[in-house]
Amino acid sequence: MAPEEVRRERACEAMKRLGKLYPMAHIALDYDDPWHLLVAVILSAQTTDVGVNKVTPVLFARFPCPEDLAGADVLEVESIVKPTGFYHNKTKLIMGTARMVITEFGGRVPDTMEDLMRLPGVARKTANIVIANAYGKVEGIAVDTHVFRISHRLGLTDQKDPDKVERDLTSLLPHDDWFHVNYRFIDHGRAVCTAKRPICGACVLSDICPSAFTVPGWRQEA
Repeated sequence: MAPEEVRRERACEAMKRLGKLYPMAHIALDYDDPWHLLVAVILSAQTTDVGVNKVTPVLFARFPCPEDLAGADVLEVESIVKPTGFYHNKTKLIMGTARMVITEFGGRVPDTMEDLMRLPGVARKTANIVIANAYGKVEGIAVDTHVFRISHRLGLTDQKDPDKVERDLTSLLPHDDWFHVNYRFIDHGRAVCTAKRPICGACVLSDICPSAFTVPGWRQEA
């Protein structure tokens, strides 16, 4: 693995280029308040943001507040969130979260990493997204599949645990970049640096990416 200073320069240059390419990169989930955002992020696990955005208006029209969801009929909630997949578990998580928000936090979504991560279904990725977008507190980098994949391809980390990947990235990038990493990497991961067949020949990072020249087929796509 490259020395830290090389990785730092590469990470900062990648963020600079992606910032120019995706100047409007932002969270794709629709939400009105911290509670709606929290539920949407929990539901977004292993599905698309587009799919979640179709479900949440129906869910929140029926159960707008934590108090409404906490006392809801389980089968009714499951029928609404079913299109997002894994609906039995997701229903359990969001209803459990609703109850805990009421009993432990007075009906308000907590605004600290420590308290957010006490909620059912909330790990660091979810907590980072909620606390940054809902409360403007940037305490880390949300590491989803796109961030994980691109960070490894760029040689910014060799860690397999998302929390350790986050630590590597935060050590390489200035704090002002942390909030933007997730959204720029997501946009780039969907458009160019895809999981199965990255389009390295059309990538603005190909000259600084150690993986670009080893990806099968990249020359044909240039």
